[in-house]
Amino acid sequence: MQSIQNNTLHRNSYLGLSKSFLLWSFTLTVCLLVVGFPVGFLLVTVGILATVVLQTVLPSSAVLLVAGSIIGINVLIVILGAAILTAKGIHPEEVSWLSWLHGEENPVKAPVYAFCPLTCELNLDASA
Repeated sequence: MQSIQNNTLHRNSYLGLSKSFLLWSFTLTVCLLVVGFPVGFLLVTVGILATVVLQTVLPSSAVLLVAGSIIGINVLIVILGAAILTAKGIHPEEVSWLSWLHGEENPVKAPVYAFCPLTCELNLDASA
């Protein structure tokens, strides 16, 4: 009985770790695509320049080498970031700016208009 419970606990912890790692991978990929667009533009510019320079040395595989290394570095950054965040025990549910990830809505304040005293309902006492 004890070994079955220990096995279930280990299985649940591995499931939790893999879920956290996959969620971090997804989140970091989305952030890399959306927020990192200017950085990606710079990477493509540097990649084009590196391809032009490498074209003289490696005429047949310069584009493949540069494109593969840029994509590989981006994938490595996402995987290492997800692994580090998972190893530190930071779960995506605990991060406040990731409310969009687990379905929570941001509370919206009711708008206050300048003409509200003229159009809003007034609670006047009838006896006054």
